[in-house]
Amino acid sequence: MKERGCIKCGGTEAATKEIATTGTGLSKMFDIQHNKFLVVYCKKCGYSEFYNKQTSTASNVIDFFFGG
Repeated sequence: MKERGCIKCGGTEAATKEIATTGTGLSKMFDIQHNKFLVVYCKKCGYSEFYNKQTSTASNVIDFFFGG
């Protein structure tokens, strides 16, 4: 069985960060950051994937990141 790891470098350590972004139109004009994402990144090479925070939790996005 193939070991799971980063799709770019094979690294097996990942971490998460939360970010918020503006949308378009008025939310952009008034800098309202209502789009929230979890970023999962490889600690070895920095490869990153974004996941919608409203539908994701930190535990399951790391499984997705490693192809689980």
